[in-house]
Amino acid sequence: MRKAETVRKTAETNIELQINLDGEGKCDIQTGIGFFNHMLLLMTKHGFIDLKVICDGDIDVDFHHSVEDVGIVLGKAFIKALGDKAGIRRYASVFTPMDESLSQVSIDISGRPYLYFDVDIPTEKVGQFDTELVEEFFRAFVNHSGVTLHIQLLHGKNSHHIIESIFKGFGRALDEATSIDERIKGVRSTKGSL
Repeated sequence: MRKAETVRKTAETNIELQINLDGEGKCDIQTGIGFFNHMLLLMTKHGFIDLKVICDGDIDVDFHHSVEDVGIVLGKAFIKALGDKAGIRRYASVFTPMDESLSQVSIDISGRPYLYFDVDIPTEKVGQFDTELVEEFFRAFVNHSGVTLHIQLLHGKNSHHIIESIFKGFGRALDEATSIDERIKGVRSTKGSL
């Protein structure tokens, strides 16, 4: 089983995270941010990732520190759980519809952090959640996992549906890219390392 645990304690957040990349989609998500909990739940269910996140953050200020720091910790745990990356497919590109919304999420577990985020979310908030934090979460994940991630919205009008499509697609892309392919000997790179 490819598992990892990570802890992050700062003046702004205290986070404990456990991940199992070969899971069933079981989760225990407690960030104090209802909408964010819901998105992480969708990511795990559709990505067959077991995830536990306990985050005590300064949400009385706003949600920024908690969302960004969960992205940081998730990125660190993800790359730790992958180990030497031997046999993984490395790439994935998925389209995910959610009612009127359709997103594409493409990932390369390359060792090179890069985020391309082309998503126009029509409202500034979903409930109390600042929609600009979606990009901040993925940037934090990318910078601390070393993956290349492209997220594009092809169409959509409802902010909740758009973000839900993205998180479901992200989970699906992680599942596909981390899947083991017996044809791959070592890592899938002409360089011999990722």
